[in-house]
Amino acid sequence: MGNRAVITTKERDLALYLHWNGGRDTVEPLLKYCELQGYRPPSADSYGWARMAQVMGNFFGGSLSVGIDLFKRLRDQGDNGVYVIDGWKIAEHIAFDYDSDYNVVGWREIGPSGKLPEAHVRDMLRTFDAAMPEELRLGEFLDADEVPVGDVEVGDEVWMRTVGGKWEAFPVVGKGQPEFNRIAVTVDAPDGKRDISYPDLPYVAMYDHDGDFSWNSNNYVHGSTARIKPRG
Repeated sequence: MGNRAVITTKERDLALYLHWNGGRDTVEPLLKYCELQGYRPPSADSYGWARMAQVMGNFFGGSLSVGIDLFKRLRDQGDNGVYVIDGWKIAEHIAFDYDSDYNVVGWREIGPSGKLPEAHVRDMLRTFDAAMPEELRLGEFLDADEVPVGDVEVGDEVWMRTVGGKWEAFPVVGKGQPEFNRIAVTVDAPDGKRDISYPDLPYVAMYDHDGDFSWNSNNYVHGSTARIKPRG
């Protein structure tokens, strides 16, 4: 008896087994938490399996409830079926398909479910974080607001990854482009082609150069969105 699930990749080689908390309301936040931590996903290399098991092992405690095995041995354990992930996203949710004599005849897709409430996801992220060793916790980073990069204002505090891979908040002190090593932004055009531009981007007071923060491309917010501390 349990609330089981199996998580695997498109290759269906290795898999993570959850004896409890196998519902999408735990699995989706688990994947999101691993993504926010900057872990490499299982589809990239074996470290992803270890980090995902680490998060769930800390969450469960004890020495049971989570395991790693070959997918061909685990397959569908019942309850919540199998989540096939690509990166840190669920690509498929499947379960065994049976004939009238309850023989396995293949796989069936489990119907899509609605988007999880944002408040629930945030609560689960905090729960995972609280179970981690203190030095590995994301802390107040989990309270950040995600906004389009174009909406970031001077004075906002933006969460940036430092050299050691930790998240740290730095104030935005200007917008522009570095004099050298300019940052290209690619946008999908209506005709299907991809346009490349070099728009002004916010930069933060992280890596200093005689009081100038605009020189270093690592001070600039990359990507289409930014995570900022709540305003006001």
